[in-house]
Amino acid sequence: MNRQALSREKVAGLLRQHGITPTHQRIEIAHALFERGEHLSADRILALVNARHAETSKATVYNTLKLFLKKKLIRELIIDPAKVVYDPNTAAHHHFYDVVTGKLTDVPADDIRVSGLPPLPKGTVAEGVDIIIRTRPQS
Repeated sequence: MNRQALSREKVAGLLRQHGITPTHQRIEIAHALFERGEHLSADRILALVNARHAETSKATVYNTLKLFLKKKLIRELIIDPAKVVYDPNTAAHHHFYDVVTGKLTDVPADDIRVSGLPPLPKGTVAEGVDIIIRTRPQS
């Protein structure tokens, strides 16, 4: 989706394509995510949405993000147990994570090769592989 031309009408259409009823708050949350194309925490999303209309609760943001995840509109990245961000890019890709600045950068999936996975537990299939390469400035 072209970020420059992102309108709330287009966001509503995107929600409908994923089987999500486009309420005002869902549109605003999705718009905050897709307008920037960045990896945002729930708190940052809440701040962006409430900067425009101070009417969205933290619980609404978390519930909406959970719905977006369930409908595969976004991906959840758990950087460490204390840092979770949401990625509007659902295409196969991986990440560089600068441990000093906290900046996440997308890495195309074709730039990384995984030669194999361990045997999966019986009755399961792999849904995906997420690789986060942690970096820091060279000393």
